[in-house]
Amino acid sequence: MAFEDLDVWQRSAGLSAAIYKELANLRDYGFRDQVTRSGLSVPSNIAEGMERSSNKEKSSFCLMQKVHVVS
Repeated sequence: MAFEDLDVWQRSAGLSAAIYKELANLRDYGFRDQVTRSGLSVPSNIAEGMERSSNKEKSSFCLMQKVHVVS
């Protein structure tokens, strides 16, 4: 299964994009950068985990995000 097909990845990627848009004009650059990086880490970890070869590794990356994926 491709990570792009996972509902949880699609939703987290959408949330990450919404965070970027919402904070685009925020002048507190340090805060903005920290929040946008945090928002991007969720879909990134899911994508990285789904590219792993074993189910144990996939689960490990998904559990970092409190997500459980059964393939």
